[in-house]
Amino acid sequence: MASSVSANFFLHLLLFVSLFHFNLAARLLTHSTETQQNLLFQYHNGPLLTGKISINLIWYGKFKPSQRAIVSDFIASLSSPMSAIAQPSVATWWKATEKYYHLIKSHKGSPLALSLGTQILDESYLFGKSLSNKQILQLASKGSQKDAINVVLTSADVAVDGFCSSRCGTHGSSMSAKKINGKNSKFAYIWVGNSETQCPGQCAWPFHQPIYGPQNPPLISPNNDVGLDGLVINLASLLAGTATNPFGNGYYQGPKEAPLEAASACPGIYGKGAYPGYAGDLLVDSATGASYNAHGANGRKYLLPALFDPSTSACSSLV
Repeated sequence: MASSVSANFFLHLLLFVSLFHFNLAARLLTHSTETQQNLLFQYHNGPLLTGKISINLIWYGKFKPSQRAIVSDFIASLSSPMSAIAQPSVATWWKATEKYYHLIKSHKGSPLALSLGTQILDESYLFGKSLSNKQILQLASKGSQKDAINVVLTSADVAVDGFCSSRCGTHGSSMSAKKINGKNSKFAYIWVGNSETQCPGQCAWPFHQPIYGPQNPPLISPNNDVGLDGLVINLASLLAGTATNPFGNGYYQGPKEAPLEAASACPGIYGKGAYPGYAGDLLVDSATGASYNAHGANGRKYLLPALFDPSTSACSSLV
């Protein structure tokens, strides 16, 4: 059963584990005094993503096939029939984003339907091993820009501006290189880095000891890969933010330059009873001892963040 926890309460307490969004949603690791204010989570009258959307994966750097499978199975799990997967499931978690659409009285678009698109591998490090935001956008532009979210994933040996020091990933939008149906249009993109060797304490908690705050033992990751299981948490958060605030004028709380979105408004909450240093009461795999809260395709298990429920103004987790 899903549980709800006051978002403002946890925003005040979870300073050391808060991962806030930067620009159009980078997951920030610093805490702003503005987030302590009683700011309303609001709809800003802009479009949300609708219709059939492909999620294209751009792999930058060296990833093992097993690591790529963790992410591709997660994407596939978003649209897996709920009757075919044990509950609670990744698809059940994603279905919670539909509440954002239901609250918009003028919304008449087709329901959002995500699917795994193409995968592009760049193991030659085209731009080297230290990337700027401009280069992230260049990589994101390699994927199809029509009815798509292009996701750039950087390997553990790649540094990105702001990675670890202020963010674990980001999402944003850019003008498409070509006109679609004779019109200029935007496409959405996401970047997430593998933090395994650079900053697992910031970007892979609770599967690694946090740098600050209570030093509880880290949890065992469900796919036996701390970096990739942490990456999935961040990717899930950014996907929820991309769907509900793709162009910076959808749903968010706080300033537009550093908004709190569907998942980043609920930092550090993964299950009922969560508090600073404790992710919540999670499910535990009896065979491996790994902690998780969602079942996925191909027998996968994942840990996914709580989402802000706009109808109750509270954070809601799967367990």
